[in-house]
Amino acid sequence: MQLFLQQVFNGIMIGSTYAIVALGLTLVFGILHVPNFAHGHLYMLGAYVTFFMMKLYGLSFWPALLISMLVLALIGVLVERIVFRPLINQAHITMFISAIGLLMLIENFVIVAWGPRAHRIQNPYPTIVRVFGITMTHQRIIVIAAAVILMVLLQLFIKKTIVGTTIEAVAQDREGALMMGISVNRVAGMTFAISSALAAAAASLVAPIFMISPTMGGLLVMKAMIIIILGGMGSIKGAILGGYILGLVEALGGGYLSAAYKDVFAFGLLIAVLAVKPTGLFGKEK
Repeated sequence: MQLFLQQVFNGIMIGSTYAIVALGLTLVFGILHVPNFAHGHLYMLGAYVTFFMMKLYGLSFWPALLISMLVLALIGVLVERIVFRPLINQAHITMFISAIGLLMLIENFVIVAWGPRAHRIQNPYPTIVRVFGITMTHQRIIVIAAAVILMVLLQLFIKKTIVGTTIEAVAQDREGALMMGISVNRVAGMTFAISSALAAAAASLVAPIFMISPTMGGLLVMKAMIIIILGGMGSIKGAILGGYILGLVEALGGGYLSAAYKDVFAFGLLIAVLAVKPTGLFGKEK
């Protein structure tokens, strides 16, 4: 039972990270209807910004995290305007190829600027606590709590503000939003900013726990794609639930079967769910 509870806690922690990243990818997909495969590398870049804000400028963890979110929000706006906006009326494969090119550019930029080796952010909260036999660090608890806060704030922003309503309107019907006088380009830029800031927050929160490297975004974006497919393309609640399901499957599978194959469990889960419900958990038939 102790092993089970420990793995459940670990699954919730990593699932919180997956959910935040998948949320950002879901928002972008709702605007462009094309998966942004560079999203994982924006996540990676957010971790590096936090790391070097702390190392070079001596900032504490939370100011560095906030700066990372702001920097990545600006980068997200530039990515939308320079890379994706000129291709909005082109074939989807063109955007897909552009996203692949962008992720290669980001990865090689980080390697040239900061080197290929892995780094670790000093853990600001290394204290260990034990509850019901579960070993937890304060940093892992903070990851879970921060993820819940970010998800609640995002939901309130989308449902309770005018800006959030315009984002939802564009995601549901781009042409209809244009006819109502909504600036789709402005909404797209804002969505990329929010998406990139969420990725930076997720990366910065787990960076004191795991090593960061220029290649850390590749596998993560594949898992985020699995999550939004599992939850239903474009579904926010599906992205949240899918993130936690995947985190728990990986943790329990790694604890009871083999940690070496934990990444394989994600693809197995995708196949199992789509075999039963091809549209995903919250996807709708068209």
